[in-house]
Amino acid sequence: MDTLSLIEKTALSLDTDDASAAQDRNFRAFRERVERYTDLLIEAMFPKYASLSLSRKEALAQASVLIRCCVSAVTGDEERAEAVLEAVFAALPAVKKLLLTDLEAAYKGDPAATGLDEIILCYPAFTAISTYRLAHILYLECVPLLPRLMSEYAHRLTGIDIHPGATIGEAFFIDHGTGVVIGETTSIGKNVKLYQHVTLGAKSFDVEPDGSLVKGIKRHPDIGDRVVIYSGATVLGGSTHIGNDCVIGGNVWLTHSVEAGKMVLSRAAVTDKPLTRDLSIGTVFESAML
Repeated sequence: MDTLSLIEKTALSLDTDDASAAQDRNFRAFRERVERYTDLLIEAMFPKYASLSLSRKEALAQASVLIRCCVSAVTGDEERAEAVLEAVFAALPAVKKLLLTDLEAAYKGDPAATGLDEIILCYPAFTAISTYRLAHILYLECVPLLPRLMSEYAHRLTGIDIHPGATIGEAFFIDHGTGVVIGETTSIGKNVKLYQHVTLGAKSFDVEPDGSLVKGIKRHPDIGDRVVIYSGATVLGGSTHIGNDCVIGGNVWLTHSVEAGKMVLSRAAVTDKPLTRDLSIGTVFESAML
């Protein structure tokens, strides 16, 4: 078979497997529109930092066109698109108010921060959190696909993965940020600080009789107010609650609740003797050496 015939045959076979709803969609252009309206909404709240020196009204005007287009594409309903646009614009003042508390938390919580300009322009946490707060609006409006595209845009840029379904209170700060994962049913209170490589995830998954995973249930932990979780800590499970004013130390693995005001440390931090495994013989022993 010559190359041209092989290409035509393969293309035809691939066409027959396409889902009908996706056949005519240019996904790359669609994703770019979602990313652009995300940037425009952030620029509308903070026009001083707009990439093209847009005024607030210009940024909102451009964003409105893209939001209508994208919501119509995933819902097939222009009236629904208009209602979602109105909900997003109505929520923007409250989102900006929350983001100002996040910025203040970053400035107060990081001795290296020199000012708000640096946090907005340089800190991955601001990009991730601002995108999350916008995506959360669309998540609450039950818009398919778009909230996840927004969160994955921030994930790609920052290495911080915040599901748009999570519920996060004011004055939230992620220091450094790389590798942070926050699951869909996580709730986080006020004035919470996370460090890099923290995971707020699911412990296990219930399974349907056919072997598929049960969806729509509480899978991720609840974090109270004024909690600090240090780098590398993993907190898992939908019934896991971390009480107010707790401190979770680095590299801690938690699958149970912690009462308010408690500090949880790894064994190595408590004993000052980290566990070391001799890989040649498979033995675990305590060592004062790092």
